[in-house]
Amino acid sequence: MAVYEHRLSRYRSALQAGFFILFVVAPPLDIFRYDLTLGHFILLGMPWTLGLDALGDSSTEAAVNVMLRGLLPVLLFAAVFIWVAWRYGRLYCGWLCPHFSVVETINRFMQRASGKPSIWEQQTLPLRQPDGSMLKPDARYWLLTVPLAAAFAFLWALSLLTYLLPPFEIYHNLLNASLTGNQARFLGIGTLLLFIDFMFARHLFCRFGCAVGLFQSLAWMGNPRALVVGFDAARARSCKDCNTACENVCPMRLRPRSIKRRMFTCTECTQCITACEQVQVDNPAGGLLHWVDGEQATPVVSGKSVTSAVDRPVTGH
Repeated sequence: MAVYEHRLSRYRSALQAGFFILFVVAPPLDIFRYDLTLGHFILLGMPWTLGLDALGDSSTEAAVNVMLRGLLPVLLFAAVFIWVAWRYGRLYCGWLCPHFSVVETINRFMQRASGKPSIWEQQTLPLRQPDGSMLKPDARYWLLTVPLAAAFAFLWALSLLTYLLPPFEIYHNLLNASLTGNQARFLGIGTLLLFIDFMFARHLFCRFGCAVGLFQSLAWMGNPRALVVGFDAARARSCKDCNTACENVCPMRLRPRSIKRRMFTCTECTQCITACEQVQVDNPAGGLLHWVDGEQATPVVSGKSVTSAVDRPVTGH
């Protein structure tokens, strides 16, 4: 099981890196963008329009084009996206989202600088890491953390601008210091707002400000059989020598051994599961946290109380 969980963690890191690169290069490669100068989307190098200009006064054909070329693809994409969230939770957030990969990266650097993954954390995290190594805070890491947040903010702002205007025009103007007033204002304001987000509000944005994440969470909470992190409560005594490693590594600052409704913004990132496996590496029974779904994920009703599968024994996968 430990090998399986570590392999998942490596796959997740590779997917995050690949999707972040895709996010940056999609506009210049014309994979996907909206060109304000042309007034339509570009998808896989081809214009994606509703074809209304060529129809003249034919209102019937125009309505059909809007349905087939516009509304139907959007609805199909949204349906698949919500189904995946209903079944598996916020997989997009934890495994693909380019914002969340920045969140995790800055978490790690901020922890190296201050001993806390967020400036809003009340106490520093334990020095001992789940794998047994020691991580001592070093204030010199702030010299890397702040510029890194600024660099990510600028890259994000620049990428967003290339989704709206011809990318090579933006890159040319930037390299030649000839940005237009609107382009410069977009980059300046966007970089400032994203820097504030990455430095001070990245967790809050993911938990409460991101509509994509919110819809995923709502769909996930509506399915009692959905994939969830399960806690083997029957072996809870094995946690007594642990420094709450699963909580310390959670990038969303959640408590993985809690019930599902308190894990509303869980991104299924597996970091808590991996940490538990590392702490319990010498335990023949393995870690106490596993992904569960179906019957194991459904709540248990006893009298007037309801407990989640995370509060009763699980068998893992």
